[in-house]
Amino acid sequence: MFAKVIVDVPAKQTNRAFDYIVPPALKAWVEVGSRVTVPFGPRVVQGFVVELHEETDVKIERLKSIQSVPDLVPPLTVELVGLAHWMSRTYLCHEVTALQVMLPGALKAKYERGLQVGIEPQMGSLLELPERLAILDFVRCKGTLSMEALMDRFPHEGAAIKDMVLSGALVEVQMMKDRISMKKVLTVFPPKEVDSLVEAGEKLPAKARKQKEVLDYLSLHPDPIRLTELMELIQVGAGTVKALADRGLIELKEIEVMRDPYAGRTFARTMPLPLTDEQSTVYAEIRSAIVEGKPSVFLLQGVTGSGKTEVYLQSIQQCLELGKEAIVLVPEISLTPQMVERFKGRFGNEVAVLHSRLSQGERYDEWRKIMRKQVRVVIGARSAVFAPFQRLGLIIIDEEHESSYKQEDSPKYHAREIAVQRAENNGATVVLGSATPSLESIHRTSVLPDHGTTESPSYRLLTMKSRVEGRPLPEVFIVDMREELKNGNRSMFSKALHHAIEERLHKKEQIVMLLNRRGYATFVMCRTCGYVSSCPHCDISLTYHQSTRMLRCHYCGYAEREVKLCPSCGSEHIRHFGTGTQRVEEELGKLFPGIRVIRMDVDTTTEKGSHEKWLTMFGQKQADVLLGTQMVAKGLDFPDVTLVGVIAADTSLNIPDFRSAERTFQLLTQVAGRAGRHQKLGEVYVQTYTPEHYSVQCASRHDYNSFVTEELHSRIRLGYPPYQRLILVTFSHEQAPFLIRAAEAFAVRLKELIEDVQRKQSTEMLLSLDGFEEPQAADFSMEVLGPVASPISRIKDRYRFQCVVKYRGDGLAVELVGKAVAYFEQQNAKEKLQISIDVDPQYLM
Repeated sequence: MFAKVIVDVPAKQTNRAFDYIVPPALKAWVEVGSRVTVPFGPRVVQGFVVELHEETDVKIERLKSIQSVPDLVPPLTVELVGLAHWMSRTYLCHEVTALQVMLPGALKAKYERGLQVGIEPQMGSLLELPERLAILDFVRCKGTLSMEALMDRFPHEGAAIKDMVLSGALVEVQMMKDRISMKKVLTVFPPKEVDSLVEAGEKLPAKARKQKEVLDYLSLHPDPIRLTELMELIQVGAGTVKALADRGLIELKEIEVMRDPYAGRTFARTMPLPLTDEQSTVYAEIRSAIVEGKPSVFLLQGVTGSGKTEVYLQSIQQCLELGKEAIVLVPEISLTPQMVERFKGRFGNEVAVLHSRLSQGERYDEWRKIMRKQVRVVIGARSAVFAPFQRLGLIIIDEEHESSYKQEDSPKYHAREIAVQRAENNGATVVLGSATPSLESIHRTSVLPDHGTTESPSYRLLTMKSRVEGRPLPEVFIVDMREELKNGNRSMFSKALHHAIEERLHKKEQIVMLLNRRGYATFVMCRTCGYVSSCPHCDISLTYHQSTRMLRCHYCGYAEREVKLCPSCGSEHIRHFGTGTQRVEEELGKLFPGIRVIRMDVDTTTEKGSHEKWLTMFGQKQADVLLGTQMVAKGLDFPDVTLVGVIAADTSLNIPDFRSAERTFQLLTQVAGRAGRHQKLGEVYVQTYTPEHYSVQCASRHDYNSFVTEELHSRIRLGYPPYQRLILVTFSHEQAPFLIRAAEAFAVRLKELIEDVQRKQSTEMLLSLDGFEEPQAADFSMEVLGPVASPISRIKDRYRFQCVVKYRGDGLAVELVGKAVAYFEQQNAKEKLQISIDVDPQYLM
């Protein structure tokens, strides 16, 4: 048997499957999706089996054999192996990179240098050196071990080990191991005959009182118990218990346990709620698709508070009753605690959780629960879409419009497209839920005019236009901050918002405040000469953080102490400009003495469990204000929140990106939806310097349709998604002149490839007009913009240039970009030029 193996060497030359012999001893273990260790050149690397066959085109004598199979069960399903191949072609990434992203970090190979016995030395030369014989015997017994392990065993034989390596008696090899192991705990096993414990206790010497206490306890509780638990229960040391094991009275064994991120937590069981008419209509459609078992995609547009989560829960229940499995994706880790509570409350231990704030061991064990079919529902962020289910029936993507579903590192996939592809492979149903669907998603329903695009509608639109129990949407007030300045108010809070905060504090109601910028001040400038503190490694100003009195770069992490004198002119007139969440927190404390503020941003949520801690405190009314960046804007549901304040709506509106208006509308609509979700009415105050902008106006009226109509006018005129698709090609290099020449040469090469295709199309059209064949519509168009300097032209001491490719049609444009990049990399193989390809980018920064 032969196996085609993708090796863990992400390079252009190795981005293909290599043939290996499957040894007879491993035939029963090697399957498609298996991890294997294989020799590759002079080293041993990890690989993934993507195909098995009984013939090969390569000469047998040239083939090497698979060395080992680390897993009893393949960690990748056949479907996921095929999905990785699709991702490699669709997103122009290495196939091994696509395979690796599907695995928990614990299974990503760690390579170390190790030692093995090499040439068997002449025994006469070693007879006089027994320590060297001992070293050889130890290494031979272990097979392969690290230098550190050998030195631990023979700490005084460093010189001898070095001589043995130089003589060839020991040889260096590459070792491969997983990054983490299974968690094991020492467990006490009493004998089956409990009566013998009582007799043994009576025979112990009088001074072994603690040992007798252990035996007495185990005679009454004969089940196995963790050593640490036993020690805590009867207040004894480990030595006491181990002494009993040495006497043969009890047995101590290491038992594997699964790490549980929610150990010790209890979740109150919940029952399905009665559905409203709108919910019932939506649920019936989704239920029918799940039962039918054919691939289908629903776009669920439901206003904030319309009860989308309950529809999700009941749809999953239907899926489980049919013996199928479900994946639920949320865009922010901050949403996970509330979602986990709701889903574990409904489905108990059937739920696994996967997100980046779990430890590597916890994620590994949650993933193993899926592999072992111990759970049937997975909740998590973007990468949970790769959960290795084999009876997948439903994938739910909550807040589907969120840009966080797009991976920013290779492979630059979008979880929505992966979900749709998995649904095709499994006959599953996808539900994309949002109050403000992305324009790309709404365009793939049949409700928008086509305007000549080649994509046919593929999503079915479902709507829920009313809140549960007919509760009204909050009233939104737009505050023109230009007028506030004219009236002498230089505070960051308008008079109306100030009064609203006072009123809520008096009523003991709660407030959510949004400012989508962390830190204390956006930049620090000298008012004498205009000097701005900038990052020496990136073309970006440093942000001032009051709590640490540091200036930080939010791109590379560079930090320096706060400056008191201008480094340029020596002036004392250094001032902080702009506003961040830290400054808002400080101002709230000054204006409203005694106010209790919880701040949630990247700076306050770095610790494990911090999101859950802050949200739990706010839910228990231990704070009056939840202040934060966009992580407080979506999905959160607190009954006493009656006021939402948006400090600066222009923060996202003025970003140089064609989606800035769409993101502003979505953010304002989402954060407004946090107010008045239960019995109490809600109000929203949006502070802005551009109150006339259509995204702000439409958000204030909760008018999604008007916003879409307005926004599409500019998208059609400029040829942006959803009417054309984009590919962003970014180049980076340490030398700007070389980078500019390289980017221009790439653009020239790509344009030549496009012209070749267009000439071929023209020829085919002429032939069809002469009657040789049926006329074919030319559905392919492609345009290259740039190269130009990226909006942030230098990051981490590397200059950046970019080209934007606009195109219509299917995969031909991606294929041409791939060819241009391959040609270009071949021409510049010795240069340290980095090329990044982002198909359907979410940001052009």
